[in-house]
Amino acid sequence: MKYLYILLLSLLFINCKNNTSNVEVKTLTADEIVNKSIKVAGGDKFENSNAVFNFRNKEYFISRNNGNYHFERRFQDSLTAIHDILTNNGFERTREGVLKVRVADSMVSKYISSINSVQYFASLPYGLNDKAVNKTLIGEEHIKENDYYKIQVTFDQEGGGEDFEDVFIYWINKATYKPDYLAYSYNEDDGKGMRFREAYNERYVKGLRFVDYNNYKSEAPDIKLQDLAKAFDNNQLKLLSKIVLENVEVDLIDL
Repeated sequence: MKYLYILLLSLLFINCKNNTSNVEVKTLTADEIVNKSIKVAGGDKFENSNAVFNFRNKEYFISRNNGNYHFERRFQDSLTAIHDILTNNGFERTREGVLKVRVADSMVSKYISSINSVQYFASLPYGLNDKAVNKTLIGEEHIKENDYYKIQVTFDQEGGGEDFEDVFIYWINKATYKPDYLAYSYNEDDGKGMRFREAYNERYVKGLRFVDYNNYKSEAPDIKLQDLAKAFDNNQLKLLSKIVLENVEVDLIDL
């Protein structure tokens, strides 16, 4: 009777093991992972919201309303107050809110790129579903005791802005779907520059997620973009600066 009992247990174990091995584990796509990340960060609230914050002695205003956007930044230069406005219709600059400033085309593209860069990072991961964005799941990685999806982002030339050649990698936490880390490469006069950012000081304002960043660089000249997280995990990156959004306020637009 004892041996029969052992035999039955063995058969039950084998059967359970076979059933488990036959269960198909669905692998999420890059789009599905990003959609989950956007939902956790505030989802559709981003699409109809106004946000105001201060960043590096400038005040920013980010407004989205059903596909229409209105971005502003205000700051004081050596002469007067500067007011930059970027909308679906283009860019304009005024002084003291009255005198329209004629800006050279080469500088317009730089100002647009600067404003877009700030609003892009402030709104992450919302911007990862823009039409010009291409997302690829390139693997998984373990950083600081957590597991991450590793997603590479590139941009189409049409609609990708002046910096369409930049490449980003996002490490999205597999448990929370929050982008805890990101790295990006950008063009410099003497080659490619790279940065790695660590999100901290997470807070939700009216349901929208905002974070600050520790901004790192590598001093290894031959390191690859996709290896920056490993270097960070091994304490091999140098802290350059902190990216801090101050006085964040949000109003949700009622439709």
